[in-house]
Amino acid sequence: MFEGLRARIEQFLAQHTAPGDPRASAAQLHQAVVEAKVAVSQMKDGLVATERELVIERKQLEDAERRGKLAAGIPDQETVDLAERYAARHRERLQVLERKVVVQRDELMLAEREVAEMTAQLRSAKSGAGAADASSAAAWRDLESAGASRPGTDLNDEILGSRIDRAAHEAAADAQLAHLKRKLGKDPDKK
Repeated sequence: MFEGLRARIEQFLAQHTAPGDPRASAAQLHQAVVEAKVAVSQMKDGLVATERELVIERKQLEDAERRGKLAAGIPDQETVDLAERYAARHRERLQVLERKVVVQRDELMLAEREVAEMTAQLRSAKSGAGAADASSAAAWRDLESAGASRPGTDLNDEILGSRIDRAAHEAAADAQLAHLKRKLGKDPDKK
């Protein structure tokens, strides 16, 4: 899951970043880090869900084995065979879930390491862009003193930016709510 996201992010950065534009590169890297953190969060949710399944499956195996012992005490071989089949199924499912938890933990560890590396790259890119920002700020001060207006300093730009941020936050909240509904089985669209 995470490898595909990482590949898409790298491809996007390669296609949409002009060479020599450190601010644009840093902005896109920031977006990539945000998306990677969301993916890590989803991976954590998946791991928690699998661990819950594992607990339930262990309980079901215990119940099936207990029922098998009870069935052995009665003279009905068909009931004993049925109880053994159920216990075997639960044992197999338990083994699969145990392997799945191990794999998910390993994948999560790799993804967290990737996010840490990307975050370090972002910090490095931002510090490199800091020097360019200082000279750019000095150039803008000169232009503004000559009567030019600087883009992005308009109040309407700030209002629009805050509206866009709010819409993004609302979309993220809606996505999380939909995910939780699906997880809890309360989504009427899910069949």
